[in-house]
Parts: sequence; structure tokens; C-alpha cells
Amino acid sequence: MTVTILIDPLRPHPLAWIHRAEARAIARELRKSGHAVRLLPFRDDTLEILPRTPLLLRLSDPVMLAAARRLERAAMPYIGPGVAAMERCYDKYEACLKVVERGVDSPATALASQADTMPYPLVLKPRHGSDSIGLQIRRAGPIPARARTDRIIAQEFVRGSELTVGVLRGEMGTPLRILLPEGTPYRFWRKYLLRPRRAPVHDPALGARVRQIAQEIATTLGVDWAARIDFIHETATDRLCFLECDAAPLVGPASAFAASLAASGMTRSEQLRKLLSAEH
Repeated sequence: MTVTILIDPLRPHPLAWIHRAEARAIARELRKSGHAVRLLPFRDDTLEILPRTPLLLRLSDPVMLAAARRLERAAMPYIGPGVAAMERCYDKYEACLKVVERGVDSPATALASQADTMPYPLVLKPRHGSDSIGLQIRRAGPIPARARTDRIIAQEFVRGSELTVGVLRGEMGTPLRILLPEGTPYRFWRKYLLRPRRAPVHDPALGARVRQIAQEIATTLGVDWAARIDFIHETATDRLCFLECDAAPLVGPASAFAASLAASGMTRSEQLRKLLSAEH
């Protein structure tokens, strides 16, 4: 089978370079398994010349959503997350409200424009951002005027360990613990420049809770392809809080998504088969 991987055009943004590197790694894997692979930058004005081979979207988040919307409007099938699932998950404020309505615990969350009564410390982050870009901890108030907008959300700061679990077509991976000191923000540069080690959650009861709640979250948010769901575990109280659901995660061989599924016994070849198994 020939696979065309749609990638970010060359542009001076760190996420574009990270996702282009991931696409190249996936291309190498697919070629080793016998696929013919072509890497093609996505541009809206060249949609009509896209090949009629399976199109695998490996794009940074804003470009991914724009490409999926454009392909969906043109009735062109592709491999990747559906538009509706991305829209639900990209809006961190609405996603949080939806899962809380289902009884899932989450840090208290408000739009930064309406967070005057929230106690400090607070976490401020973009409502539609990704990869912890723009995340900051406010130890005391007030929230700066430039951040008092509906484009920023404010969340209760929960001190604990970061956990993550991969989801692939309804199958749950093994939850992983991000090995950072408790209370250390998992910022962009830690994710990609000084990447901390990851290890499976060894407590069976906690692992089962994470998997069960992740399944509820995936169902609530309509995850329809691959996703990575993040939690914070307050070890002092055993409180487990949903942080966010990435409906378009990195799925390359070095990703937390791949490691979570591998820890559950799903081989990399099986992961790739499932990733390519259906089109939107």
C-alpha cells in the first residue's frame, strides 16, 4: 500500500519541526514494513492535486484541524482524528466542563476573565493551546490584564504526579507516570528538550482507575482515532484529576502514546496497523 503523509509546510515554529520529525520517523517505520511512503506538505490551495492514496495527517495541532476541516468539506477521506473530536478536545474549557458533567474530577477551572474569586496558586494556559505552550503558574494575584480574556483559562493548581495514557480505537494503553518532582510544571521545553523519563504506573488499583476514567473521557469527548489523556495524581490525598485530552497526539515510535500502548502489550507493528486501518 502507498501512504501519503501530509506534513506541516516549512515555517519557523517549533511544533512544525517537531511534527515534521515525527512524520519522517513514521515514514521510516512504514517503509521497513513494506509500504511506499510519500511526504507532502499540506497547503489549502493544492488540495485538488493530492494523490488518491491513503492520506495520513501528521500535522501540528492548528494545521491538523484546518486540514481535516478542508478535507472533510471536500469529501476527501483521510487517516487521523475527526473534526468534531478535535474541536471538542482543543477547547480545554469546554472539554473540562463536559467531563465534569459526567462526574469526572478535574481541577477547578474558569475562564481567566471570570476567575477573580479563585484561590491561588493558579495555572494559566491558553484555552485552545497545545503542548503546554504559554502555561504559567501564578502564585499570587491579580491575573495580569493581558491574560484576563476568554482565550485563557485559569485552573486550580493541584500538586502531584503527571500521568498519561494512550488510547487507540477504543483500546487503552498502560498509564505512564512522568518522572518529575511533584509540583513541577510539565512545560513545553521539558516535553521536547529535556524530556523526563516515563515509567508504567505500578499501583494496580491506580492504573485501573486511570484506565476506567480515561475510557469515560474518551467516550464523552467522542475520541475516534488515537488520543493521549493526561491526569494529575495528588498523591497526598489519592485524588485523580483529568487535565486534558489530546485528540491529535504525537504517535511516533518515541512518543508517550506509543510507550503506553507498548506497555500494555500492543506491539508497534500492531499500533501502526490500527493507526492505518480506517479513514474518515
